[in-house]
Amino acid sequence: MTHASITRDSLMSLEAYTKARKTLKPEIIGHRKLRSVQLGEHINLQFEDEKTIRYQIQEMLRIEKIFEEEGIQSEIEAYAPLVPSGSNWKATMLIEYPDPHERKRELARLIGVEDRLFVEVEGHARVYAIADEDLDRENAEKTSAVHFVRFEFSPLARDAVRAGAAVKLGCDHANYPSHVNISPETLASLAGDLR
Repeated sequence: MTHASITRDSLMSLEAYTKARKTLKPEIIGHRKLRSVQLGEHINLQFEDEKTIRYQIQEMLRIEKIFEEEGIQSEIEAYAPLVPSGSNWKATMLIEYPDPHERKRELARLIGVEDRLFVEVEGHARVYAIADEDLDRENAEKTSAVHFVRFEFSPLARDAVRAGAAVKLGCDHANYPSHVNISPETLASLAGDLR
């Protein structure tokens, strides 16, 4: 399956998107849900793909009312790097604590957590996340509540995932040890990102 790249010509006009949005939204919500993995109580990984990023760009253009070529191009350039490139999975990592005081305290305890996330394909070595490549998201006091992470797979691990191997998502940060098996439905969608 080839992944069409997101270009200005492949995006809907604001008018067309506004009309289509009602039908698109539930579909995207379902797609996002399928591609989300909850790790422990407070970390949610939303694995991005062309569909989720395209939607994100269309939403940004709609909210900001951007219709000039230059503005559209800069949104594409901001988000396009989050589309998986065939050898990796890319995800938005959300650290979720509803209570602001607790959030502040926990984000201070979780410095570096984004670098301790890993994916383990059955029979292969753990692949640790490469976090926030283009962004400076952490400071000495706390980690950010949102990170962008990439998991880069060896060709053998990619083949194993595509062949249906079990995959675990985990974290070995001292203050957030946890792991979860990625469900077969989610894995089937994620396997489509690899080629």
